[in-house]
Amino acid sequence: MPGNTSNPNGFAVTPVSVDNIPGLNTLGISLARLDFAPYGGLNPPHTHPRGTEIIVVVEGTLYVGFVTSDPDNRLFTKVLYPGDVFVFPIGLIHFQFNIGKTEAVAFAGLSSQNAGVIPIAKSVFGSNPPINPDVLTKAFQLDKNVVTYLQSLFWSD
Repeated sequence: MPGNTSNPNGFAVTPVSVDNIPGLNTLGISLARLDFAPYGGLNPPHTHPRGTEIIVVVEGTLYVGFVTSDPDNRLFTKVLYPGDVFVFPIGLIHFQFNIGKTEAVAFAGLSSQNAGVIPIAKSVFGSNPPINPDVLTKAFQLDKNVVTYLQSLFWSD
């Protein structure tokens, strides 16, 4: 069943993990269906601290990528079409973006029954309590008003 992509990112994830299928306990795997709205549905940059992810596109066209760790911070990207597969190594920041004019659907397999997810922007700008804006201003070399604005975007819920 398609996920609801009527949200700011135009993205929905439907997880299949030990939380909803207890039989996955101790098997070290989980799965997710990824639904993307046309013209820019985005699974924002995030990381899985406890699992490698492999995706297969079944519908649409996705621009995907990941960034290696410091000191190189090298970006690896690829445009995926139905039937294409891509791997996101454990712990690396990665994303998926629908560049097509139609909805896109992919399935993701993870090498952990609880891979975890850390959404980068939400973690940094939407932490509870908030990170001191002075820290983020210096870390990102942004005007403090920009940091305060970005933090306000994540405090709506």
